Amino acid sequence: MSSEHSPAEPPLWSIGIVAIMILVAPLILYSLAPTGPLREGDTVFSDGEQRVQLITPSNTSGSRLDDTCLLDPDSPLIIAQVSDDPANPSIVAHVQGNQPGEWPFCPVHAEVRLHTRQIFQKPPVFGSIREILTKGTGWNSTGD
Repeated sequence: MSSEHSPAEPPLWSIGIVAIMILVAPLILYSLAPTGPLREGDTVFSDGEQRVQLITPSNTSGSRLDDTCLLDPDSPLIIAQVSDDPANPSIVAHVQGNQPGEWPFCPVHAEVRLHTRQIFQKPPVFGSIREILTKGTGWNSTGD
């Protein structure tokens, strides 16, 4: 018996490496690409928990003292208007997602005004992957 490999058949591990490279390359390119300018219709995300100003306050919440609400961390927003004033860079955006509709959280589809320092344009790809993996395995990297 001879254990010769046929030279016409490529090893399975090399096919696996090529497949992984094809799947990982777009993620790396996306994470390295610079963010573009803010435009109407773009989706952005709140940078941590943010208190923002409601443009159209709801009349149903009579107990509220001001016209502000809270955005959860990484809440998706769709830009409706971008300020042209470089001294006060702010945007008007529509709240997206399935946040609770109770005070102090912003209701879904509410129009809010926030500063550009309160948002980011691209979610971190590798942070999202790590979050998905840690939720699936139950492993907590903070040691809690």
